[in-house]
Amino acid sequence: MKRLLLFLASLTILHTGFAQDKDADGFTPLFNGQDLSGWDGDPKLWKAEDGLITGICTGPDSPVNNTFLIWRGGQVKDFELRATVRVIGDNNSGIQYRSRPLPEAGPWGITGYQIDIHPAIEHTGMTYEEKGRGIFGLNGKNVVMSPDGVRWLVAEHDPIKADVSKWNEYTIIARGNHLIHQINGQTTSEFTDHNEKARSLEGLLAIQLHRGNANTVQIKDLRIKTLSPTPTLVFDQASIPAGAQKIDRPGTKNPQGTGPAAPAKK
Repeated sequence: MKRLLLFLASLTILHTGFAQDKDADGFTPLFNGQDLSGWDGDPKLWKAEDGLITGICTGPDSPVNNTFLIWRGGQVKDFELRATVRVIGDNNSGIQYRSRPLPEAGPWGITGYQIDIHPAIEHTGMTYEEKGRGIFGLNGKNVVMSPDGVRWLVAEHDPIKADVSKWNEYTIIARGNHLIHQINGQTTSEFTDHNEKARSLEGLLAIQLHRGNANTVQIKDLRIKTLSPTPTLVFDQASIPAGAQKIDRPGTKNPQGTGPAAPAKK
């Protein structure tokens, strides 16, 4: 019993220390720089090394499906997350948030919102839903989804350029049903989700390792700040400004990288 109490006390101290380890801006680190404590993923594909989280896809057979390193520290709701990421190889990655498990895609399968980290400029930083409603707004597009699932393009700007094989800082700001994605402090896409049946206001956080073309994803300086709860924006006539365009779901010619995509394993 004494050993058990000492063990539980040590866990409490560790947990409390982690929870209070905030920087001057109120961000808490999600990676200790040494191991994958607090994270859950395929140990054959993920490792902590040289102060980095590293995931390695060796080709179409490993992994067979997109797989994820899932944070087990709880569900995320309203927050700001920052991470410095690079993807080496002709493929893409992403950071999932407010997501949920997808068992049919494997033990580390995930579906939900994602900030895409993609070598094709129109895709990197876009608002996207993995294994769900697909692309909402490409890089440079701000989109509002109506309650019946219609996409409205409400604003445009020049896409933010980034070489994803180099280190870039990716930011997600989630407040209620309003989502903002940024690269190196510049907004790539905003999305307001009024589709109550399909949207998610809380869920899991995870890092994607994309199947197909061989690639390595590496992450450092991963940190999160919890934001005060924000009421969801109500859909009304003002939600769709004059000049907004109704758009179809954007497609892609680059499902993996910018070159030929490795075929799925049969």
